[in-house]
Amino acid sequence: MIILDCAMERRASEGNPIRVGMVGAGYMGRALALQLVTAARGIELVAIANRHGERALQAYQDAGVAEPLEVETQAALEEAVRRGRPAVTEDETLLCRAEGVDAVVEVTGDVEFGARVGMEAIGHGKHVILMNAELDGTLGPILKHHADRAGVVVTDVDGDQPAVLMNLYRFLVGIGVRPVLCGNIKGLQDPYRTPATQESFARQWGQDAVKVTSFADGSKISFEQACVANATGMRVARRGMLGPTVPPGTPVEQAADWYPLEELLGGPGIVDYVIGASPAPGVFILGTIDHPVQQGYLTYYKMGDGPLHCFHTPFHLCHFEVQNSIARAVEFADAAIAPAAGPLVEVVATAKRDLEPGDTLDGIGGYLAYGQCENTEVMRAERLLPIGLSEGCKIQRAVARDRVVSWDDVEPPAGRMSHRLYEEQVELFT
Repeated sequence: MIILDCAMERRASEGNPIRVGMVGAGYMGRALALQLVTAARGIELVAIANRHGERALQAYQDAGVAEPLEVETQAALEEAVRRGRPAVTEDETLLCRAEGVDAVVEVTGDVEFGARVGMEAIGHGKHVILMNAELDGTLGPILKHHADRAGVVVTDVDGDQPAVLMNLYRFLVGIGVRPVLCGNIKGLQDPYRTPATQESFARQWGQDAVKVTSFADGSKISFEQACVANATGMRVARRGMLGPTVPPGTPVEQAADWYPLEELLGGPGIVDYVIGASPAPGVFILGTIDHPVQQGYLTYYKMGDGPLHCFHTPFHLCHFEVQNSIARAVEFADAAIAPAAGPLVEVVATAKRDLEPGDTLDGIGGYLAYGQCENTEVMRAERLLPIGLSEGCKIQRAVARDRVVSWDDVEPPAGRMSHRLYEEQVELFT
């Protein structure tokens, strides 16, 4: 990562910044705008799109940009970019199409909308940076396929747990350690949380209750670990992952004791998580090394006695690090994290309560379903419904609480790009 600062300093000194358009001005979007405007060298946030234009204006103003220009056409946006005038719009397609925009950062967390933005940007030769693990965990492989064909990069972001894990994974592989478990540290998981139970917390932090619910009910970590599995070739040990709970503050260095050794050493490795360990909200990897002398050195360096050694990153800084992903994509054609090929792990919709015919699923972080990781071969064999595609699906036959939902249980809505892309993904990678 250190090389990035030199590359961005050079761009800044040459007056040749990476020009970025951002789609979404919610909690994370506002934070990212602040970071890009006030701290990111060699990167210029040239435009923000949001369906409510006043929120895009507010994001710029909160970052110290007093009077961004409101635009409604591609020509007007391109002229604003040429003049160095920050612009806002309610039409996200303008950012995806405009000359002078090098990369589009998608910050909504919505699968259908994000798929449309991603495909539009890829189709116009833009790099796509996703603060949207929900989209990557559902449609990442097919987006990567289209991006490769277009000669652009699609990537999730540094600072979020999947890329923090992938950076650590690449480091370990580079020094000769074989990662066998990629883990996430959580403080809470309750699959029955709803927007009603999370409203107070969401209001306290100025966030959306649905987004907060997706963290609490386990859907978000399922998407994050699906992204990691698809990038590394790992699987889940069982539906929903193992997810041990340990006494609060238990050092993560003890992680080798929480997972079955034979599961880790005998296959491609697994993605998983732990509840209660410290330091939260960090990530960790259990790795092994075959050479007995090198294993001895790891023990000498206080990395445990083996055969599993625990490596961890104690923090993730979300929007602070996104600038690194932008630089990696545009300057070095490198993804912080992206699927290696086809999907290996996906996130299945699971009933939060008994579902009856006529119910309409309300998607990720809603009242009716939560997400669980499942291996793709099981998803295909049992025709399971990805929760990322569940919103708007009408229940056709009863599904008991905690049972997974299949395509045969629902009538999906018509005309969704996300559903079409998923069908293409299944066909391409079967």
